[in-house]
Formats: sequence, structure tokens, C-alpha cells
Amino acid sequence: MSDTPKPRLMRPETLTAVGIVIVAGALLIPTAELRPISALLPAAMLIGLIVLSVALLAMDQRRAAKGEAPAPVTKSPKRVIGAFLLIVAYALAADFIGFYISTAITIPLVAWAFGYRAPLGLLAATVIVVGTIWLIFDFGMSQDFPTGRLWKD
Repeated sequence: MSDTPKPRLMRPETLTAVGIVIVAGALLIPTAELRPISALLPAAMLIGLIVLSVALLAMDQRRAAKGEAPAPVTKSPKRVIGAFLLIVAYALAADFIGFYISTAITIPLVAWAFGYRAPLGLLAATVIVVGTIWLIFDFGMSQDFPTGRLWKD
């Protein structure tokens, strides 16, 4: 194995941050075509992702400038892959069984995949997240979320 350092831009965290900025930026473009009230949440989340990724990029490049070894992207790739697959399943489930049911199932499953096992904590997190989404968007802003293809008339 050679001791020559890899280029600073080829570090795992740097590549991850750049990839997230590119994907989030590309997904931000279609939000301009949505109604302002509908675009608010996705645009805010994508902008937040971009800001956090730029911060990750800056921190990793500072560590690279100090000569620190690059950190692995994940210490548990199976958990990350499992969580990613759960998110893909969530997107499909939201279309078929509806947003609220899919969200109520996915939140504890993703938390479980990342090692959180307290049943009351999982229940509390699910109720808080789904309840807050309902209060803000459905009740407060009168925005309807997908009910799912299986429940439509």
C-alpha cells in the first residue's frame, strides 16, 4: 500500500457533500414550478441539505489541510443501506397506502435500523412527527397529503 495521500477532493466526506449539493440543487429546480405554499417545505429542506453539505465540505477540507486521515463515510454500511432501502420503500408506500400511514410505519423502522430500540421513544417520536405534520400542514395550512391509490374511490 502506498503512502501517497489521495487528492483532497477524493476524500469520502468531500465526495458525499459534493454529491448531496448536486442532487439537492437538481431537485430544487422543479420546486420553482410548484405553487408557493406547496414548494415551501421541499425547498426549505433542500436548501437546508445544501447548507449542511457545504458545512460538511468545509469541515472535511479543513481536516484535509491539517493532514488528518479521511474518515469513513459510515462505520456501519449495512445499516445505511437498510435505511436507504426503507426510504425508497417509504416513497413507494406513500403512493400506495398514503402519506400518514407510511410515515407512521417508516419513522420507527428507520430509527430501529440505526439502533434506537426504546419502544416508548419510538412511539413518542412517531406521534410527535406525524402529529406535527398534521397540525401544521393539514390542519393549519389546509394542505392535503396523498391518501394512497388503495384508498381512492
